[in-house]
Formats: sequence, structure tokens, C-alpha cells
Amino acid sequence: MRAVALLVIFGLCHDLSAGSFDVTVKDSKGALVSDAVVYAQGNGMNAERAKKQTVIDQQDKQFIPYVTAVQVGTSIMFPNKDNIRHHVYSLSPAKKFELPLYRGVPAEAVFFDKEGFVTLGCNIHDWMIAYVAVLATPYFQVTGREGHALLKNLPAGQYTVEVWQPSLRGAPETLAKHVDLGAGGMKQLLFTLDLKPGFRAKRAPGFSTGGYR
Repeated sequence: MRAVALLVIFGLCHDLSAGSFDVTVKDSKGALVSDAVVYAQGNGMNAERAKKQTVIDQQDKQFIPYVTAVQVGTSIMFPNKDNIRHHVYSLSPAKKFELPLYRGVPAEAVFFDKEGFVTLGCNIHDWMIAYVAVLATPYFQVTGREGHALLKNLPAGQYTVEVWQPSLRGAPETLAKHVDLGAGGMKQLLFTLDLKPGFRAKRAPGFSTGGYR
């Protein structure tokens, strides 16, 4: 019983010592921004490597989700839920790979071992585009329609908080905020992004995939 009590006390103390970032992302016109990757980096985090796996679906001839954030060392499966074949690839420096025409689940996941931003495409369906942010830090979140991200359970210390979005003009480093996060503290941050005009190609009604079924 005493050991259990000590564990409970330790857990409560750990929770109280953890801080968080409450982040809102808007564009230059004041509109809330979705699909923005918010991430916090601190000293020593680059040494940590995740051994995790996540999924990016192909459904109704679209990648789902549109933007995915993972830590370096994560493997991603690309199941094809359509009744036609897809050919997934990336030419991005952070991860070049190719999954030739297939249906169902590919034999192996793709291992993302280098930090950077990766653009995904389908060699058959040009409108199928998605993005993967491969990050050194375990502290990140992708904003939804509300333009909000909450990064929780960060140890006290100094952090650099950045935001990336597929339509962002310039590099995330130009908007970086350097924050000293105290134990148990919460910092509210606002990022205003200069975004390129939105262009997200969509499937044309009645489009035929020819012989690639």
C-alpha cells in the first residue's frame, strides 16, 4: 500500500511539473488556419528516436489525413481502401520512396528516418497530394478547423515553438517564438501565417482511371 501511495504522489508531482503550450494559428486576414503543424523543440530532444507506427489512408481517391506529423523514427503504412490501384511516391529530400501500383495493404511500412517536410503523391491520380512533417521533437499537434493546438506534458525549460503549413510562405524559423516554460505553466501563443493562395486539386466528377483498376 505504501508503495502504491508513493507512486500516486510521484505521478501527481510529475503532472504538476509539466507545462503546456496553448497555440492559436491564424492567417494574415485573421482567419483560423487548419492543417498547420505546431511543434516545440528543446535542448537534447534530437537524441530521442520514436519507434512508432501510424497510418495514412487512401480512400475515395484522396489521402487521409491531408497533413500528418510524426517524430523521426516513425513508420507509416499506406493502406489502399479503394477498389482501384494506387502508386504512392515521394521525391522530397527528407524521404524518397515509391510504392508501385497496389491494392489493399502494402507488404511493408515506410520508415521516416530524416527530419523534414515530405510531399506525397499518386503517380496515377495527380490530385492526390498530402504532406508529412517529420520532426525531431515528440511535442507537436496538427490544427483542425478551429486553428488550435495544445502541446501538453512538456518538462520545464526553454523551447522554440514553430509552425509549418503546406501553403506557408518562407521558412518556419522566421516565425519562431522562444519561450521559457516554467514548471506547471501554460503559455498562450498566437501565430499569424502568410499563406500562398490555396490550391488543393480535387478529383474531377466522372474522371476515369483508365486501365488502372
